[in-house]
Amino acid sequence: MQLGNFPTRKFAFPDTWESFVERFRSGQQPLPQAWADLFGPLCTGTVDDLVVVGQVGQSLDGRVATATGHSKYINCPAGIDHLHRLRALVDIVVVGVGTALADNPQLTVRQVAGPQPARAVIDPRGRLGANAKLFADDGVRRLFITADGSRATPPPGVEAITLPAEDGNIAPSAIVASLAAAGMRRILIEGGADTVSRFIAARCLDRLHVNVAPVMLGAGGPGIDLPPLERADQAHRMPVRVHKIEDDVLFDCDLSGQRVAIGVAKRST
Repeated sequence: MQLGNFPTRKFAFPDTWESFVERFRSGQQPLPQAWADLFGPLCTGTVDDLVVVGQVGQSLDGRVATATGHSKYINCPAGIDHLHRLRALVDIVVVGVGTALADNPQLTVRQVAGPQPARAVIDPRGRLGANAKLFADDGVRRLFITADGSRATPPPGVEAITLPAEDGNIAPSAIVASLAAAGMRRILIEGGADTVSRFIAARCLDRLHVNVAPVMLGAGGPGIDLPPLERADQAHRMPVRVHKIEDDVLFDCDLSGQRVAIGVAKRST
């Protein structure tokens, strides 16, 4: 386990981050060291051509929301900046329909410098309305991932991807493969916790960023919820690096050792 200090806006000049984004996305080496320890592993896949990263922001007692569903904001402002930096480095940001309905996120880069990623929602039954912010026509690609046979029609300009579903759920591997076919090489599974958990269980993540805030909520939605194991020694023990982000602690978990091979992006955004 490696413990590192994560740059924040208090002592990292904006042009340092801008330089990192430019070099990262163009594949130039070496990367500026201030950001390379945490974000460098997202540059190139080790299993196939893809890099799939999940992120969860949670309390110290493992909750992503209170018992009433309130979640803004568990993590500190620097933790929100970190999430926006992740968005700036990937080709597409993906959320489940539950998060889209509950939070109506924009999924844009606003807190930091960087290009806007494409956006996608996993919505097997077509529950999300056309006025959702992630469908806003702002010049980036928007994708609607739904189940075969769904009668939902995406808003104009939004690309539809239809995939087989079982018990109302679309397999994470099928989602990643379809996004790779659409040209997406770096994929951020941003939430919610149930969607991220399903991608972990399906062994479809290369990295997992768990940002833990020093608060306890007592009850509420769990951060990561996986199928139970009979014995503790059956659990996968992964390499991890730990970074301090102001008051929060970020666990950068390397899941590439258990990630299934999925495919190669046809083209990059």
